[in-house]
Amino acid sequence: MMDQTKTGRFIAELRREKEMTQRQLADRLNISDKTVSKWETGKGMPEISLMIPLCELLGISVSELLSGERLSADLYKKKAEENIMDLVKEREESKRKIALMAVTLVITMLASVTLFLVSGIFEMSVALRVILLVIGFVVLVGGIFVAASLEMSAGTYECKHCGTRFVPTFGAYLAGPHTLTRRYLKCPECGKKGYFKRRLTH
Repeated sequence: MMDQTKTGRFIAELRREKEMTQRQLADRLNISDKTVSKWETGKGMPEISLMIPLCELLGISVSELLSGERLSADLYKKKAEENIMDLVKEREESKRKIALMAVTLVITMLASVTLFLVSGIFEMSVALRVILLVIGFVVLVGGIFVAASLEMSAGTYECKHCGTRFVPTFGAYLAGPHTLTRRYLKCPECGKKGYFKRRLTH
């Protein structure tokens, strides 16, 4: 599996070998030095669109970047295959979470609507009616919470202004209007707002 901390240390080591500051590296890539700092501290990975330019600046291959170390000719092919498989697994896991989220929402809606209809249609005591309504409400809120948590953990959102990938806070996620593939959010890196596209990998 890819180790963000190891990759971050590797980026920092290579940057210092090139006698560049974080700001100088950031300027060459048209990003902020905060983004470089996040990479080097293992709090994030370079976006796919930045990997090749970054590797060219540091004098390494993408496989070496993802592995967090220089690779000999013998290890290069093996590591390249492992890195590709890691990305595929992450993408498939994100798809699985999105599918599970959809199933959770359907079950939640069916269960809560059924409870609401039963409490309103059939003859019963006030106490039982209240209990059914409360259970229906709890099922609805709980289901939405579980579904939202699954979808939030499925990949990241990419800022269309600076390219940063991030996972939004739960509050921002719930409050943000959305389409099937985009959600209106505020980028934690550049502070700009917009409809940001979901990416299935970090």
